[in-house]
Amino acid sequence: MPLYEHVFLARQDASATQVEELTTQMTGIVESLGGKVVKMENWGVRSLTYRMDKNRKAHFVMLNIDGPSAIVAEIERQERINEDVIRYLTVRVEEHEEGPSAMMRKADRDRDRDDRGGGGFRGDREGGFRGGDRDGGGFRGDRGPRRPRDDAPAAATEE
Repeated sequence: MPLYEHVFLARQDASATQVEELTTQMTGIVESLGGKVVKMENWGVRSLTYRMDKNRKAHFVMLNIDGPSAIVAEIERQERINEDVIRYLTVRVEEHEEGPSAMMRKADRDRDRDDRGGGGFRGDREGGFRGGDRDGGGFRGDRGPRRPRDDAPAAATEE
């Protein structure tokens, strides 16, 4: 059977239980038409790149589906009817990704970074331009020693 990844975005003001009910409804459609949902991930409320239907955020949900194309057609038809769904996208894939998706790995990585106390701004680093002296001293990488500027006054030389 063909394999699909299906992602839909629900309105930001929909509650978590409403999004769960919507996800349950979609999985019910898949199972009633002879397919199965291999994996379901709720990516939570995330900011959108641009406003869609007056929404700046949305609930993201991904379903890995194993079943015929009629399932995808029916799911997309139901999502066009539902007012809580802002957008959806279905992609046919050769095989489903094992383990958590890239979005879930990114969320885990961000959570770990926040737990370690990282994530500050660049100005809190030691050395370099921000933390060091501003007269040009300090680390210059592999560019070599500093040369005088052409418009700088010439140093007095002893003759």
